[in-house]
Amino acid sequence: MNIATVRFPTSRKKINFSSCGTELRIGDRCIVTTERGVELGTVTEISTVERLPEDNLKKVLRKATERDLYLNEKNKSKETRAAALCKKRIEARKLPMKLSRVEYLFDGSRVIFYFTADHRVDFRELVKDLARELRTRIEMRQIGARDEARLVGSMGCCALHENCSRLFLTEMESVSVKTVKSQGLGMNLSRLTGMCGRLKCCLNFIPDEEAPNCPHQIKSVETEAETAED
Repeated sequence: MNIATVRFPTSRKKINFSSCGTELRIGDRCIVTTERGVELGTVTEISTVERLPEDNLKKVLRKATERDLYLNEKNKSKETRAAALCKKRIEARKLPMKLSRVEYLFDGSRVIFYFTADHRVDFRELVKDLARELRTRIEMRQIGARDEARLVGSMGCCALHENCSRLFLTEMESVSVKTVKSQGLGMNLSRLTGMCGRLKCCLNFIPDEEAPNCPHQIKSVETEAETAED
């Protein structure tokens, strides 16, 4: 029996589904049912097992069709309109919040507005405004700075085409000053801070206990052409 691991655009989680009866490959997009409703996700892994796990995995509904992909593109257009509307209403009501992203579920049953704020925000009247205009279920979700960076996305300082939080991280742990000091990096915040304004997630890639065994900082590198200085 085949199990498909599926990832979704706004979620860090990867969820397993039974792909029995549906031929899928890594990179395929498929339609599934999650606790949020009907969603479109991307297959990141295919595995074969002798029998399905006892937690009764849900089945993949189907491989995404051309019409499914077309409807998903229409949802993106709706998201743009909904974002503009939400920003306008936030400004009109002078709410202390910043909209990060809007997500229409694939079946259109719900619109999720992700936002950041320093404190708790009373957005009840805003929800009424949005529901009146969009005529669908509205969900407001407050997120942190790291989650905002994952949702928005950006090229990483190391030239990866996406930052780590968006590209592959499933759990985003806080980074301590102790971790920075243990790697002998100093406290140059301009170099250690990511687009979220927090210490970069990649600082956690080397555990504290392994830091002393890492190579010392290289001051220069010699090549056939020339010597490069740090």
